[in-house]
Amino acid sequence: MAKSDPDAPKRLALIASKGTLDWAYPPFILASAAGSMGWEVGMFFTFYGLPLLLKEIDPEVTPLGNPAMPMKMPFGPENFQKVNWPIPTALMAAPGFNSLATSLMKQTFKNKGIASIPELRAICIEADVQLIACQLTMGVFGLKMEDFIPEAVPGGAATFLEFAADADVSLFI
Repeated sequence: MAKSDPDAPKRLALIASKGTLDWAYPPFILASAAGSMGWEVGMFFTFYGLPLLLKEIDPEVTPLGNPAMPMKMPFGPENFQKVNWPIPTALMAAPGFNSLATSLMKQTFKNKGIASIPELRAICIEADVQLIACQLTMGVFGLKMEDFIPEAVPGGAATFLEFAADADVSLFI
């Protein structure tokens, strides 16, 4: 609908540029919320965000290089769970630490009743969020459309910009 139409739904344009567990939540949460509110939503998945459109996704998180990330335990007594554990940088670089941090974060989300990334993506699909796979990034990473979920559509920067030109809110994540 034309922007000048007062009855046109609000429009959200999102660029998802990162695909780690902690960076996947913000665009999917915002897109699913806007979609459930009746907004038109277009998400442009580029560079490291593009794998979020793969058929099978299991994003991980790494605390290395993310000093603001708390390390809290999703198990044990309540007081134990509230402790913000300081983790030495050397330990964060140890083999297997990403897997440990990922499993702890996923368990924490599950304990808090927060949907997983695949669940949030399914909510976006149900809300008719347009999922645009960056064609340039596909070429760089050697990916083809058959690698992605069927709801993903190929598009370049111009495709996304056409959508974003009439957006009420535009975000780069």
